[in-house]
Amino acid sequence: MNIAKKLEDKKLTISIDGRLDTSTAPELDEELKATLDGVEELVMDFSGMEYISSAGLRVLLSAQKVMNTQGEMIVTGANDTVMEIFDITGFTDILTIR
Repeated sequence: MNIAKKLEDKKLTISIDGRLDTSTAPELDEELKATLDGVEELVMDFSGMEYISSAGLRVLLSAQKVMNTQGEMIVTGANDTVMEIFDITGFTDILTIR
């Protein structure tokens, strides 16, 4: 998995390439914890993400909880496989997906 960050004023865009699973989720979690302070808009660009596991979903849920108190989180570019996982788990009701 590769993580690319772009911070513009109070907007942070995080692009994920590869698989967000048990082995890579802790890396994203640490990255988010280190950079979310003061961010009012978090964009998670999943256009390069192939797969997300329950460990990845936990990281997203944690980030969503933080952003609920300080702004908004938007998920973009999710492929059909990832969208199916979001649908099955009910994350389509929790996340703002565009």
